[in-house]
This record gives sequence, C-alpha cells and structure tokens, in this order.
Amino acid sequence: MTQTIQYIRTGHVARLVLNNPARHNSLGATELQGIQDALDKVAADSQVRVLVVTGEGDKTFCAGASLNELGAGDISSDFFQMTTNKLAALEIPTICSLNGSVFGGGVELALSCDFRIGIENTRMRVPAAAIGLCYPVAGINRFVERLGVNLAKRILVAAEEFDAEAMLDIGFLDHLLLPSQRSAYTDKFAQHIAGLAPLAVRAMKTILQQAASGEINQEQAEQLSRRALESQDLQEGFAAKSEKRPPQFRGE
Repeated sequence: MTQTIQYIRTGHVARLVLNNPARHNSLGATELQGIQDALDKVAADSQVRVLVVTGEGDKTFCAGASLNELGAGDISSDFFQMTTNKLAALEIPTICSLNGSVFGGGVELALSCDFRIGIENTRMRVPAAAIGLCYPVAGINRFVERLGVNLAKRILVAAEEFDAEAMLDIGFLDHLLLPSQRSAYTDKFAQHIAGLAPLAVRAMKTILQQAASGEINQEQAEQLSRRALESQDLQEGFAAKSEKRPPQFRGE
C-alpha cells in the first residue's frame, strides 16, 4: 500500500480508501498500483465478503487519472483499465461510497463496483471529449454494460454534467443521502451484505455479470447454482428461518 491508498479489513468487510484529497484523489501510477495491490489482497482473503471503496475529503471522491502523468507518459490508459477491470472482476460484492463529486476515470472506477452510494450537492462528469481524448474501449464497454448505450452517449459523447439527483435518476447511484448519513449507511449496508450466504451471493453476482455482457456460461452457472444448493449454508439458512434466529453462514 501507499500513503495515498489505504486498505484495511475488519471482520468480513474490507475498505479501500483513496487518501489524497489535496489532489482530489486523482490516480497516478503509485495510486493505481496501490489499488491493484489491495485488490490482490481482497481476492486472496477468503474472509472478505464485501469491499467498500471510498475516498477521503469532503469535495471529491475521485478526479480520475492524473492528467499530468497521462500527458507525461508516466501512466497509460491500459494501466488504468487493468485497475478497473480487476475491481469489476472481484467475485465478492463491492460498494462504492462516494464522499464527493466524481470525474473522468473516477466515474468508471465507481461503475466498476456493484453498488454506489452518493451524497447530495455533488456532481459527475467525464470530460474526455472536451479535452480531445477518446475514452478507452474497455471503459466504453463498461459504461454501456452498466448504464446502457443512450446514457453512455450522454456521459461520454456529449460530456454532459449530472447533479446528484440526476445521478440517482439515471441509475448511476443506488442511494442518495445527506453527507452526515453516508458513513453510517455504508457501514450498515456492508454489514448486511457480509451477513448473507457467501456462496449464493458470489454465484448470483457472477451469473448477473455474464448476463449483462450477453454471454452466460451455462455450464459454469449451473455449477455455481448447484454448489449453493448443496451447501451447508443452505441448510443453515433453512434452520435459522425455522428457529427464528439470524443465520450464521460460513461459506461452505
């Protein structure tokens, strides 16, 4: 990790924090590598059931890739895409808790998560067309998969700016809160997901992502479904419901 990227796990919940508010949490080579290192830790840790991605500061969640480093050739669009691809490919659910406005590649970073929590009086914009950049192909595909082609055109081709209410209306945000509510709500939501049956959650996330790309692997989907159906967790779920108590899932 680096000072500008922080990673911590508490119980079944991991947190990845963009910690460079003085630069609006922009992502240079050091930050991108730090994020990738953190994601490797998440993927290797069977105790992690949900990842929260958030930022420090009260203005900006992420301003995207560092334009200075992009212009100098210190980072490439491919390196940025490696980072967002790795985040999107995690088997566990991911929550982006936006502490402020989001711009450029930061929008894709947020879209690479499964759920997005935002706060009032924030903005979103991808200004690639306004500065002469064609957004990377893999990133364009992610915008289309997550939001649909018409919204992707508004965001990328027209470089349209969206306020917080519009971000909620178009489905970019799943929840819109007051700034004072965000942290507690994020923690509660993360703990809720962490308490669900891990095998079933991961199976459904994988199948849903394949469905979104239009390429469901039927054999893999059936294997994932069967594993959940034959799991001890399912028996625990039935027993907990019968005994009127919270289930204690073990991912087995």
